[in-house]
Amino acid sequence: MKTYIVDAFTNTPYTGNPAGVCLLQEPLDEATMFKIAAEINLSETAFLYKKGELYSLRWFTPTVEVDLCGHATLSAAHILFETGEFPKDQVIRFETKSGILTASYKNNLIELDFPQLHVTACESNSLLEKAFGIKPVYIGKNHQRYLIEIANIKELTQIKPDFQLLQQSDLGCFMITVKSNDQYDFHSRFFAPGVGVPEDPVTGSMHCYLAPYWAKKLNKKKLQAYQASSRSGSMECEISDDSRVFLRGQAITMNEMKMPWVV
Repeated sequence: MKTYIVDAFTNTPYTGNPAGVCLLQEPLDEATMFKIAAEINLSETAFLYKKGELYSLRWFTPTVEVDLCGHATLSAAHILFETGEFPKDQVIRFETKSGILTASYKNNLIELDFPQLHVTACESNSLLEKAFGIKPVYIGKNHQRYLIEIANIKELTQIKPDFQLLQQSDLGCFMITVKSNDQYDFHSRFFAPGVGVPEDPVTGSMHCYLAPYWAKKLNKKKLQAYQASSRSGSMECEISDDSRVFLRGQAITMNEMKMPWVV
C-alpha cells in the first residue's frame, strides 16, 4: 500500500487542505482504516482501490467515517493522475457512500462532479450566536449541519468558536459564509467538532451547499469561492441543471510513504 499526503484546493505548498490518500491493492477492514486515519491524523484520509471499471473510495476522519468529502476526493484523483495510475484524458468514476462521483482533468484543474445539497431555513438561537460571536443574516440546517450567513468578511475572519459551548448544539457541523467584496463571490469557514475536526481548512463538501445557496442569491451559475481558514484555499464552483455541482481545484503532492505495518 502506498500512502500520500496531498494539499488540496491550492497550488501553493503548506496551504489548502491536507489529506491522506491510501492507494490499496485490495480492500482493508474498517478497523485498520480507522487506525491508519488516526495515525495520519489529518481531517480526512481517502482509501481507494480498483474495482473493475470503478475505484472504491471511502473517507475517514481520525474518529469517524464520513459520507462525502471533497478535498480527499480531489487528492485521490490528483494521485491517480499524477502517478500515471489513470490517464489524464479520461474520467475517473468513484464508487462511494454518496453514489458514483467522477473526477476529470481539465485546463490544469481537477473537476469533481458532486451532488447539490441544501438546508431549510430556521430560526437563529442564542447558543450559536454566543458560541461564534455572530448575528446571522440567514440560518438554515438539515439533519447534519448548519449553514449560517453573516454580514461582513471581518466578522468571519475574527470568529473564535467556543467549542465547549458548541457541545450543547443539536448538530456538530457549522458552515459560516459571507458575500465577498473582492475577486471571489463568497468567503466561508467550516467548523466540524462533531466529527473530530475543529476547523477544516478547505472543504469541498461544504460547497455542495454553498454553491447552490450563493448561485440563487447572486443569480450566477459559476462562482469563485475562498475558504478563509489559516491555511486558506479556493475553488471554482459551477451549478448544473440536473442538481449537480462541479467543484474545480488544484492539488500538490507533499509526501509519499509506505505503511510498514500493513501487509
